[in-house]
Amino acid sequence: MVSNHRPMGAPHFVLVFFLLPLFCCFPGGAPDLAADGAALLAFRAAVGRAARRWNASATPCSWVGVKCDGGRVTQLHLPGSGLIGQIPAGTLGNLTALQSVSLRFNALSGPLPPDLSGCKELRAVHLNGNRFSGGIPTGLFSLGKLVRLNLGSNDFTGGISLAFNNLRRLKMLYLENNSLSGEIPDLSLPNVVQFNVSFNPLNGSIPAGLRGMKPDAFLGTHLCGTPLRACRGEISPASPPSPSPAPGISGGTNAGGGKNSKLSGGAIAGIAIGAAVVLLIVVALLIIICRRGGGSKTRTVAAAVGVGKPPESDTAPRDKGTAENGTGSHPPAAAAAAAAAAGGNVKSLAFFGGGPRVYDLEDLLRASAEVLGKGTTGTTYKAMLEMGMVVAVKRLKDVNLPEKEFREKIGAIGAMDHQNLVPLQAFYYSRDEKLLIYDYMPMGSLSSLLHGNRVSGRTPLDWETRSGIALDAARGIEYIHSMGPGVSHGNIKSSNILLGKSLDAHVSEHGLANLVGPSSTPNRAAGYLAPEVTDVRKASQKGDVYSFGVLLLELLSGKAPAQAFLNEEGIDLPRWVQSVVREEWTSEVFDLELLRYQNVEEEMVQLLQLAVDCAAQYPDSRPSMSEVVVRIEEICRSSQASAQRNQHQEHHDQSSNRTDSIDQSRPSGF
Repeated sequence: MVSNHRPMGAPHFVLVFFLLPLFCCFPGGAPDLAADGAALLAFRAAVGRAARRWNASATPCSWVGVKCDGGRVTQLHLPGSGLIGQIPAGTLGNLTALQSVSLRFNALSGPLPPDLSGCKELRAVHLNGNRFSGGIPTGLFSLGKLVRLNLGSNDFTGGISLAFNNLRRLKMLYLENNSLSGEIPDLSLPNVVQFNVSFNPLNGSIPAGLRGMKPDAFLGTHLCGTPLRACRGEISPASPPSPSPAPGISGGTNAGGGKNSKLSGGAIAGIAIGAAVVLLIVVALLIIICRRGGGSKTRTVAAAVGVGKPPESDTAPRDKGTAENGTGSHPPAAAAAAAAAAGGNVKSLAFFGGGPRVYDLEDLLRASAEVLGKGTTGTTYKAMLEMGMVVAVKRLKDVNLPEKEFREKIGAIGAMDHQNLVPLQAFYYSRDEKLLIYDYMPMGSLSSLLHGNRVSGRTPLDWETRSGIALDAARGIEYIHSMGPGVSHGNIKSSNILLGKSLDAHVSEHGLANLVGPSSTPNRAAGYLAPEVTDVRKASQKGDVYSFGVLLLELLSGKAPAQAFLNEEGIDLPRWVQSVVREEWTSEVFDLELLRYQNVEEEMVQLLQLAVDCAAQYPDSRPSMSEVVVRIEEICRSSQASAQRNQHQEHHDQSSNRTDSIDQSRPSGF
């Protein structure tokens, strides 16, 4: 018998049938967040030294550097986190609700994943300070909501695409320090107020839509046109063609039809004398400005430092040196000194190394200059040569050594060749001016990363990055000490630890403490000097060890020794740390950023103990730099082993969770 009776639950079944597509497609649904989490874990597996603390069993919204909104991952911020390697497809491109991504100052490489075009909600992309290569992917030009795009300081090649015009909301576009070539197309970006293509081998005329940008947006290129020099055949706005003389001034009749009204000889003489007086005033003002050192930016190195005038009035720049294009390995000390002396009294640069000279004094003096900083030994300028090369130029102050002694000491500095020292490329000597030309370090100093500066705020540094910087710096100082029992640095501090593109550390200012006069002796309030050091010209290797111990405490605590008068008694950083440790509040020492890495607590405490040993009150109680290097190497190896164990445990937990899930889903009688 056929029954018309409807089975129980049919209405509910029909309702679910119609609502199921809505649940599946709803953007805040759990499957979307789970997919975001899976994409981030795949990203971590590919590049993620710093992201290993993500707990796969927790919601991605609780992970370091990840923020969510509406049940989706919308922000991924991991700047300066030691990420390394290539980002594969199927990771970031799967974060379809992503609005902001910041992976700047890491060591990411290879091409950008093409599926980034799937992240249609992206407003801000900060990928500067990595090693990305290849062309700028066309998928970026389909991200119509982009407001900020920073691809600076990478290795991108190819041309600048006209498709940038698709990004109508763009307000910031940074492409500087890459290898982009060819001409800039006719870009029309009406909302862009921050723009930079400096230090790319670009050529041709600057398009009309970009001629309102500042000149420093085009430094180190072969471009022409406003705001740079006029292109060939183009009339510069600063020098319009002279109008034809008015009839009443030269030759013809005046408006009233009278006789020619030429200027008298007396009037011409008066004008000439007045012009000469004005010219003399302008020259005098320029000389005064040059001698005072000017502000933070100058037009050229010559204007900044005053080099290029007659020998009796030579003047020049000052500060810590650093650069991206070195000159190869340095010769032995004797050869270096001989090469330096070869310059004699000729006003030219004396180079170290046997490679080709890609620039000379004329090139250096024409370079645009910008002050990087002022220190106890002088002022350092960032010099941007017309060929696109960047170097750091230090103008020494209070150096009054005889020429022969100066050249010998500079020769010894130039002979130092180690991967964790800032290489000295060349120097300039005259009676009144001494310049040192160094490699330029693009990431600045450890001090600016730890404590921030006027340009960029504080950069978060993870445990692995900090311990790596500590090891690099220790190896550089150890090498200096290996030059002989009496050889030391004399001015170890975080502003003299300079960082390359991959946040690899390089010790700067080595050897300069022996050049300066007593007026340049650093104030003890700086917090780095050992108690027994009263004159930096008589610094010792044990004094360097003390300063390095303070540097380690600065890395671990995030506190600057210069700001280390932590109470009314003016207690310094080493004594403050010792008092905290005695009270068994060791965790109070560590920077909050480091407390996130709980799996390396033991290694952090070991590095803290080493720092305390280095900053011991009495020199004989301090280890040698060779011992320091060995101990940091052991700490780093232990840290890596802990990371591997932790990663293995996470994989094991994930596997166990999957097994449990399968067991629970089986029918009861299976």
